[in-house]
Amino acid sequence: MLIHKTTIRVRYSDTDQMQFVYNGKYFEYLEVGRTEMMREHGLTYKTIEENGFQMPVHEIYLKFKNPAYYDELLEIETRVEKLPSANVHIDHTIRSEERNVVIADGYIELAFIKTISKKITRAPEFFIKALNKHFTEE
Repeated sequence: MLIHKTTIRVRYSDTDQMQFVYNGKYFEYLEVGRTEMMREHGLTYKTIEENGFQMPVHEIYLKFKNPAYYDELLEIETRVEKLPSANVHIDHTIRSEERNVVIADGYIELAFIKTISKKITRAPEFFIKALNKHFTEE
């Protein structure tokens, strides 16, 4: 299993009139966690696209448990529990570092498509190879 953690600070512009983080911002936070995890393994979107692939969102789910507030430090835990095939399933947990509570849990599934044809394809070999070391059999 691959686990990555990223910390972000809630900006004032992320909050709504109720002084909570606006619900749509959480999807951006998940993207930060996901892209930083992938970057750590040499899988930037730029690299993926230069190799002829794209990764559109297939499905996304988020369950809110507690609000997050302005200036709060949030830890975004990003997990990949199995090697991808035609899509990659990524789980996320957002926690408040100060209050030590879960803010939200969810997941995203991204498909792999070929850039030119836009046809769904299996995960490219370079993608699998970059993550493979985290999935050795026990």
